[in-house]
Amino acid sequence: MAVSWRSWLANEGVKHLCLFIWLSLNVLLFWKTFLLYNQGPEYHYLHQMLGCPTKTKATFGVHLKIVGDWTERFRDLLLPPSSQDSEILPFIQSRNYPKLYIDGPFGSPFEESLNYEVSLCVAGGIGVTPFASILNTLLDEWEPYKLRRLYFIWVCRDIQSFRWFADLLCVLHNKFWQENRPDYVNIQLYLSQTDGIQKIIGEKYQALNSRLFIGRPRWKLLFDEIAKCNRGKTVGVFCCGPSSISKTLHKLCNRNNSYGTRFEYNKESFS
Repeated sequence: MAVSWRSWLANEGVKHLCLFIWLSLNVLLFWKTFLLYNQGPEYHYLHQMLGCPTKTKATFGVHLKIVGDWTERFRDLLLPPSSQDSEILPFIQSRNYPKLYIDGPFGSPFEESLNYEVSLCVAGGIGVTPFASILNTLLDEWEPYKLRRLYFIWVCRDIQSFRWFADLLCVLHNKFWQENRPDYVNIQLYLSQTDGIQKIIGEKYQALNSRLFIGRPRWKLLFDEIAKCNRGKTVGVFCCGPSSISKTLHKLCNRNNSYGTRFEYNKESFS
């Protein structure tokens, strides 16, 4: 017996219409969530960019890179409009700020860098943020920890990125020079993309300018140098950056050397 389309529509049409709307909403929600997570690094980084308090510092800082509309809107909620005087600090103004919820604290593999006598910390771009707490800890006191030599390698595409933690690096460098331990922290900054010689602007950054190199690190030579200077020791290698750097470091850690130096690989990822 044939069923007319009007009869089918009256009996089944509403059910299929509701099912179609439900599926459409689910697909829309999926794509919205997918695009939010893949729009840029800002969504992944926000919850992992907190500098933990130390014994002499009861506060923490949030370092947020402005990439995409999500972080731009978040910035606009916190900072005054660009038309206003940029020297007026946001907390001085009478504004209604959003309520932020902080979950944690959580441990990090990089905490183990303090438990090696020698550690190699490698950061790629914004991947430097997990190391901030370690550097601040050393700034407060380094004697209680096993660490006696830290190689800090930071690779960035543009010169301005180094200014995120330039002040911290300079203070740390000056601290160990004043304590007659210039070999405690070996800082190397690499500018991977540039059209010419550049410097970190500011007279106070002179110590960092002398440690700024153009191009990418020559990882094999770096590992050979560290192995030679730390014969027979175990070096903790810690990386937070692009997968290409992570894979290269992992391979070099598994490579044998003639100096009896052992490299133990650790990494952290924002993904």
